[in-house]
Amino acid sequence: MTQYGMTIGGRSVKGEHSFDVVNPATGQAHAQAPDCSPAQLDAAFESARTAYRGWKDDLDARRAALHAAGDLLMAKANDLAPVLTGEQGKPLQDAAAEVFGAGFWLKHHADMPIPHEVIRDDEAAYVEVVRRPMGVVAAITPWNFPLMLACWKVGPALLAGNTMVLKPSPYTPLTTLAVGELLASVLPPGVLNVVSGRDPLGAQMTAHPVPRKVSFTGSVATGKRVAAAASDDLKRVTLELGGNDPAIVLPDADPAEIAPKLFDRAFANNGQVCSAIKRVYVPDALHDDLVEALADQARAAKVGDGMEEGVTHGPLNNAPQRDRVAALVADALARGATAVTGGGPVEGPGFFHEPTILAGATDGFAIVDEEQFGPALPVVRYSTVEEAVERANGTHFGLSGSVWGADADRAWEVASALECGTAWVNTHLAVHPGQPFGGVKWSGVGTENGTWGLEGFTEVQVRHRNRL
Repeated sequence: MTQYGMTIGGRSVKGEHSFDVVNPATGQAHAQAPDCSPAQLDAAFESARTAYRGWKDDLDARRAALHAAGDLLMAKANDLAPVLTGEQGKPLQDAAAEVFGAGFWLKHHADMPIPHEVIRDDEAAYVEVVRRPMGVVAAITPWNFPLMLACWKVGPALLAGNTMVLKPSPYTPLTTLAVGELLASVLPPGVLNVVSGRDPLGAQMTAHPVPRKVSFTGSVATGKRVAAAASDDLKRVTLELGGNDPAIVLPDADPAEIAPKLFDRAFANNGQVCSAIKRVYVPDALHDDLVEALADQARAAKVGDGMEEGVTHGPLNNAPQRDRVAALVADALARGATAVTGGGPVEGPGFFHEPTILAGATDGFAIVDEEQFGPALPVVRYSTVEEAVERANGTHFGLSGSVWGADADRAWEVASALECGTAWVNTHLAVHPGQPFGGVKWSGVGTENGTWGLEGFTEVQVRHRNRL
């Protein structure tokens, strides 16, 4: 099987041990990744600490290096796409788009201004507020968008002058490892170190004495553990956690017009998107028409191995996630919901589940109250818009949400009442490297992207000079 190396101090490093990486389309191991030892983790952090001394002092060099890294990723998108599809499951065209988008994210951040503000300039004093790098950053990424979400962290962290040790999910380490080796040709040794491994590697990174910041994307449960571990050393944290995004359909919406958009934003990456639509609230009068229009979209989806031409939806990434989605759907059906289309796992090898539209589920059903993170969408009836907003907000989650209607001003007004980090109108999943992204309540701490995300990788220093 293909074996990949870690990148420590600019060199490719094999692990003392390795672990299998499973292709979710077959359920079989198809490659191996290094299992980072404690000594190798120490070496990675020490390499990052050493590189920080020179990296932090030359902003122009950092910008040039990030541009070169972004250009390289964009040029290699088609080469890396099969690696990503083989470990994550998404169709090849989506994998290539993720790699290309990761390069675009790096290039965008390469040109971002670092905030600097003069707050006093008079005869008595000159006072400025500057943003300084923190030092070494530990970054931990999930399996749904392993490369894109890594570059959400790499771009701003490195631009600010930090160095990094990056750990991908053990379900999807290969593309990140490959990119670590690739970017070693354009980044100084030690600026970006990439390690891989099974538990407890993430906990070891969070507890390690070198990093001053932990940037984590993943589940709420793991995010809470990261926050608790980081608090012992007062490490700064950014936590991008789970979401249970509601979409509220207003009474003036056209089900035929919005159904393709709702389906696309709910089933993107096979539903494995933290900010995907996870539940749809629809007025009684539109319910049946919208359910049937969504079911038509689900029936038209082509599920299969992401390597095959024409496939629109691949497998779920791993067996536990497939089993969780199947259990949530089965629970809803047992409690009286109806699978208008789909309804269960696909028989055969791999971790496939039918695209499923559920009618008859409501608040109190696990698939409505929790994050399913898969290809199953409950459509929930409501009587009044005020009721829909209250029910949409009645959760621990608060990542994002959307409102859909013909009267955009009315939809904007309703969206402003949503308790979430991003509220969209007549769209969903519209993200950009210049636009902040983050959640409220259990959906996260801190912000990624834009100036706001960049500031999260810096510390404030006040510089005050008397003139009297």
